[in-house]
Amino acid sequence: MSLAVRTPPSINEAVKDYAPGSSERVELKDALKKARAKVAEIPMVIDGKRVKTARKINIYPPHERRHKLGFYYQGSKQHVIAAIDAALKARHVWEHTPWDQRAAIFLRAADLLTTKYRAAMNAATMLGQSKNVHQAEIDAVCELADFFRFNVHFMQQIYAEQPYSPHGVHNSMDYRPLEGFVLAITPFNFTSIAGNLPTAPALMGNTVVWKPASTQIYSAAVIMQILQEAGLPKGVINMIFTEGKVTGDVALRHPQLAGVHFTGSTSTFQHIWKTIGAHVAGYKAYPRIVGETGGKDFVVAHPSADVRSLITALVRGAFEYQGQKCSAASRAYIPSGLWKQVCEGLGQELATIRIGPPEDFTNFINAVIDEKAFDKITSYIVRAKKDKQEFIAGGGFSKKDGYFIEPTVIRTNNPQYVTMCEEIFGPVLTVYVYPDKKYAQTLELVNRTSPYGLTGAIFARDRKAIAQASQVLRHAAGNFYINDKPTGAVVGQQPFGGSRASGTNDKAGFYLNLLRWTSPRAIKENNSPPTDYRYPFMSEP
Repeated sequence: MSLAVRTPPSINEAVKDYAPGSSERVELKDALKKARAKVAEIPMVIDGKRVKTARKINIYPPHERRHKLGFYYQGSKQHVIAAIDAALKARHVWEHTPWDQRAAIFLRAADLLTTKYRAAMNAATMLGQSKNVHQAEIDAVCELADFFRFNVHFMQQIYAEQPYSPHGVHNSMDYRPLEGFVLAITPFNFTSIAGNLPTAPALMGNTVVWKPASTQIYSAAVIMQILQEAGLPKGVINMIFTEGKVTGDVALRHPQLAGVHFTGSTSTFQHIWKTIGAHVAGYKAYPRIVGETGGKDFVVAHPSADVRSLITALVRGAFEYQGQKCSAASRAYIPSGLWKQVCEGLGQELATIRIGPPEDFTNFINAVIDEKAFDKITSYIVRAKKDKQEFIAGGGFSKKDGYFIEPTVIRTNNPQYVTMCEEIFGPVLTVYVYPDKKYAQTLELVNRTSPYGLTGAIFARDRKAIAQASQVLRHAAGNFYINDKPTGAVVGQQPFGGSRASGTNDKAGFYLNLLRWTSPRAIKENNSPPTDYRYPFMSEP
């Protein structure tokens, strides 16, 4: 495989600030207005064709339950089969498409995303997933463009990694795509993840069946539009809107399932793994299973921590995008000597936060994704009130107009209380205050409290305390932050993923993830093949 053609070096897409009077703010406001003024019709895309069905499912903004944004056409078992057939049909040609031609499509997609479609993509994410403008910008535009560009860089890095060839022998590695199709199942909370999970395998020569979350279809349609305009051949990525059980019953039992690229709940991922295990004898090859699931992410403060930076990290880490990030700070451990300052500071900061629809740029908090999420999150708040836990801030909620929940801080005296242990996936932060002299014991407590191992942060100015936390919590977080919030991993800078119950830790936004979508072939060419089977040791003395 020739690497004579080189693509430009990748740099992270600059985040626009959308300040009052800026051109990007004006353009986005206009895109939001246009999106709200029409009812979008969103078909599936199978073998490059727009596929409609008799079943239409309406789409409403989570923050405005009565406004119809559009509708999508829900598919059936037959559409899953058709998508698999289309992926398998496209596989041969796509696999043998030169790597630089595949790369050109995704580099073009990145350019389209960050120019022509920037406002439309942000507007779709803001309206469909209730993200404020900053959260939409860093996710749906910047991170997704970074995935497209940096994955091309990582692909070249992989292809360039070749074995040693001694004199007379030429050794090489052929990084083949997997045999069969890849199933990509994507979540609602990050448009960038929804775009990366099908395109990362596709970049490496695989063909894909993509099932986005039903609550993210509104922005998923924009991703598909960009990919098609960028020149993605038909059948390479097939987008279907089918129920999870229907998708799994067909795709996970198909003999040519080559891999699953998943982000979602731990229980769903475990079901996928069990299903594949139960049918392992029926596959052409062992499917690759790559998944990122839940988290119960922590912030630990040492008595030497800077209080102001700690408070800011807790507010941003716990409550940006309503805590609906798998990396969101959900439990905090604060030393008693700092607690009064932290408590007062949190209360003062949270009192200034505005809650409402994302079209109003002064709102920091918007709505949670749907009624199911609202009911789950608020059940923890109700339980904590019933159990007489101390509420430092928040605790209110309403779904009259949209699914709004106040940013809530609970203090518990029980480090094993349910909100310290279970993933809530909403704007709820629980704090445990520990004695200053029990820092070491608290680190051990943090390590064993949760089954997850995704993200975590330590705040300290004492270097010895930082080193101690890094060692004790080595396996507690796949992304570990020092004096920073546990969210906001940047492609190419902090490869993202965790282990334990948080997933397979294959690091999205890094070459490790792309390697999973290859089946390497070692090739040896002997320039001087032997002509006699006999070895020297066989000769008579």
